[in-house]
Amino acid sequence: MTAEAKPLEGIPLIRPSSVDHPLYEAVVAACRTVYDPEIPVNIFDLGLVYTIDITEDGAVTVVMSLTAPGCPVAGEMPGWVADAVGAIPGVRQVDVEITWDPPWGMDRMSDEARLELGFM
Repeated sequence: MTAEAKPLEGIPLIRPSSVDHPLYEAVVAACRTVYDPEIPVNIFDLGLVYTIDITEDGAVTVVMSLTAPGCPVAGEMPGWVADAVGAIPGVRQVDVEITWDPPWGMDRMSDEARLELGFM
């Protein structure tokens, strides 16, 4: 007799964000002030922000990607994000991590971004 095996759950490709934290919406708004200079859409609506993790004491970690590994602003964009998020009252510290896993794809864009770029 064999017992029915339960499917194993893996680690999600993208960690969940702290959506219930009181600072979450302000962090999203700050991310929406940062633009990829080559694309007239903010990084949040482009889907470049994967995770916003906020601790109880106000430390924020933003895990994001770029449109391509050779992005000309790869060295500068994390600083832009850190400056925007760090200006929020209640944010104690900001760390911005760049990841390439999973790679960014156009499917991550919001409907607003697709409309702005003429994909809808």
